[in-house]
Amino acid sequence: MNMIDIDLEACDGCKICYKACFVDVFRWDEAAKRPQVAYPEDCVQCNLCELNCPTGAINVIVDWNKPFPSVLEHGPRYPE
Repeated sequence: MNMIDIDLEACDGCKICYKACFVDVFRWDEAAKRPQVAYPEDCVQCNLCELNCPTGAINVIVDWNKPFPSVLEHGPRYPE
């Protein structure tokens, strides 16, 4: 499973990572004004959260042993 490491000391609470994640990995902790990684298993390694973080507080650690979905390995299956 992928891991997403957030340096909460460096995080300024801008919500960019939260907004950038199109697969909804993050949840917003309103009390702490910080993101929480709620569903790391849904991460698709796009790194948009890490690339868009203005303070560099996010590090996506990709699990290269995670299997790819079969459609990516073999292409779409069309009826014959």
